[in-house]
Amino acid sequence: MPLYKIITPNSQTVVKIWKITESFNDLMQAVNLKPKSLERVLGMKSEMHQRGFLSVRCLLKAFGYEDVDLSYDENGKPYLKDGKHISITHSFHFSGVIVSDAIIGIDIEKQRDKISTIAHKFINYEASYLKNTVSDYIKKLTIIWCIKESLYKLFATPGLSFKQHCLVIPISDNEQETIAWIDYEDIKQRYQVQFLEFEGFTCAYAIK
Repeated sequence: MPLYKIITPNSQTVVKIWKITESFNDLMQAVNLKPKSLERVLGMKSEMHQRGFLSVRCLLKAFGYEDVDLSYDENGKPYLKDGKHISITHSFHFSGVIVSDAIIGIDIEKQRDKISTIAHKFINYEASYLKNTVSDYIKKLTIIWCIKESLYKLFATPGLSFKQHCLVIPISDNEQETIAWIDYEDIKQRYQVQFLEFEGFTCAYAIK
């Protein structure tokens, strides 16, 4: 099974990334789904989404969990029955899961030119340091999007805006980490964020 990468940001946190090469049938045979999950995956119209869903369950197994150990709260945020924090992502043929004692969020995105057409929807403060970026503009935008998506997932609060409430400190060319903030109503929270690139994809994960 293609466990693509394992990252240990600290002693309480582990990230595992899966490269989805198996067929839908092979993935189905590799996992045990509770009835609600089986109904959900069979109802998906896209096989890519089905395989992404199932690969996440394979990652759960890699952490020592089963599908039955995973639930979602009223805001759609996943949680584990043993109390550990979890965040989940998948994009095309990659999926990722992060598990930690701390509050965390993760996102994987494919690097695509079309992200520039929606930049105005999620970039605010960051525009001030992106204006001189030329050669790696798409990559920088994708990193910022991934970071803000990971913040959105860990905060899991209706009304949170990527543009208005999430702020990403300038990203240095030779670094793979930065600081990000959520400034929402009377809440100001600081997060350590790490990111990496592989095979035309970007992954970012935030840790409170």
